[in-house]
Amino acid sequence: MKMIYQQLLGFFLVIAFTILLLGFSFGRMSKTFVYDTTWGNLEKYSDSLIQQSLTINSKKSAKVTFDEEKLKNSEALLENQAVHFTVFSPKDQVIYPNNGVAPKITKTDWQHLRKNQIVRKVNNKNFKLKNGKTRPAMIEVLKPYYYKKKLVAAVTVGAFISDVNSNVDRINRDLLKALFIALIISMFVSYFIARRLNRRISKLRNAANQVSNGNYQIRLKPGGKDEIGELIVDFNHMTESLQQANNEIQRQEERRQEFLANAAHEMRTPLTTISGILEGIKYDVIPQESRAKSIDLMSSETQRLIRLVNENLDYEKIRSNSIQLDKRHFNATKVLANVIDQLTSKAEESGDELVLNAPKDLTIYADYDRFVQIVFNIVTNGIQFTNNGTITITGERGYNETIIKVADTGIGMSSDQQKNIFERYYKADASRRTGKYGESGLGLAIIHQLVKSHGGKISVSSELGKGTTFTVIIPDATAAEKDKDRH
Repeated sequence: MKMIYQQLLGFFLVIAFTILLLGFSFGRMSKTFVYDTTWGNLEKYSDSLIQQSLTINSKKSAKVTFDEEKLKNSEALLENQAVHFTVFSPKDQVIYPNNGVAPKITKTDWQHLRKNQIVRKVNNKNFKLKNGKTRPAMIEVLKPYYYKKKLVAAVTVGAFISDVNSNVDRINRDLLKALFIALIISMFVSYFIARRLNRRISKLRNAANQVSNGNYQIRLKPGGKDEIGELIVDFNHMTESLQQANNEIQRQEERRQEFLANAAHEMRTPLTTISGILEGIKYDVIPQESRAKSIDLMSSETQRLIRLVNENLDYEKIRSNSIQLDKRHFNATKVLANVIDQLTSKAEESGDELVLNAPKDLTIYADYDRFVQIVFNIVTNGIQFTNNGTITITGERGYNETIIKVADTGIGMSSDQQKNIFERYYKADASRRTGKYGESGLGLAIIHQLVKSHGGKISVSSELGKGTTFTVIIPDATAAEKDKDRH
C-alpha cells in the first residue's frame, strides 16, 4: 500500500473515531439537556398553576382550598402544549381532576415529597388507568407545596416522552448532519495534507535515486520545521559530504596514477641499469677493472628500489596505526647535530649550508628512531629545493612541548602547494624526480602521519622565491597523555 493511502487511512480512522466519540457525547448531552429543560418547564407550570388556583381562607383557621375554575382554565391551556397535571391532597387524595384518570404517587415518592424534595421521574412504560384507558409513557415532576411548614398539596405535572424524544431526535439528526459534513471536509483536508507530505517524500526519493546514480551535486530546498524538513537538511549534508568524499577520491586517484607513473619511471631506470650490468657480466663484456664499479652501481640502484617499496609500506603502517612507538625522553639537540653531520655532504653538493640553533640540552618526549626520520626527511626536503642557500634547524622549548623548525631559503611554494604538501603522492615540483631522495612523493606524507601519531602538530609557511619553514611541535609526556584522554 502506498504511503499516501496509509496516511489517508490513518487520518480517516482517527477522524472517524473522534467524530463517533463526539457524536455519542453530544447525543447524550443533548438528551440530558432536553430532559433537564423539560423538567424545569414542568416545575414552572406547576408553580404557575398553584399560584393561580391556591386560596387560603384566613377566617377558617387558614384553610387551604383550590379554585376549580382556574384549574380548568389552566388545564385547557396546558393541554394545548401536551402537558397534564394532577393535584393531590396531603392524604393522597386527588383534588383535581376528578375524572378517574389520575396517576398514583408511590410511597417512596411521598417520602421524598414530605421531606420537601422535588421528584423527577421518567415513566417509560404505558400503564392502565382506573377507567380502563392506557396512558402513554411520560416524563414527570412531583413537587410538594407547604404553607407554614405544613404540606398542603402535591402536584404532578407530566409531558409525553414521545414528544420529548422527538425533540431529542431532531437535535441528533442535525448533529449527525453537521458531523457528516465535518467528516467530509476533514477527509479533503487530510487528503491534501497527505498529498503534500507524500510529494515531499517523493522529492527525497527521487533525489536519493540520483545520488545512487552518482549525482552528488543535487540539493533539496529546505522547507518546514518538521521531521521531513530536518531529514532534507540531513540529506543535503549527506550529499555535500559525499561530493567532498568523491572529489577527494578523484584527487587521490589522480595522484595514485601520477605516483604509479612516477614509480614506474623511477623503477625503470634502476631495473634497466641492473639488467644491463647483469647481461654484461653474463656475457663477459664488462672489463675486469670495471666490474667493482658496476657492482657498486647495481647495489646503489637496488637500495633505491628498496626505498621506494619501504616508503609505501611505512606510510600504510603509520596511517593504520599498526606501528608501535617507543616514546622516551632524550636530548633532541644531539639528534639534530647527528642529522646535520649525515647530510652535510649532500648539502655541499647543492652549495647549501646547514645551521643549527638549539640549546645544548633540549629535552623531547618521542620515539627516537621516528624523530630521526622526521628531522632527516624535512632537512632532506629543504636541501632538495634549495641551491646555494641556507637550511637553518632551530630547536626550542614551548609550554609542555618541544618545537623544531627547519627553514630554508629555497624556491618556496605557492598557497595551493602548501595546502597539498602533506598529501600522499604529492610532489611540489614534479620535475625533481631524480636523486637519492624524494622520488615517490611520500616523504612528507609519512612525516605528517608520524607527527600526528606522537600527538603533535606540523605546519608549513612558505613564499615563492623566498623559502619554506616547517614547524614541528611534539608535546611532553603529560601533555600527550592529556591529549590522548581528550580523544
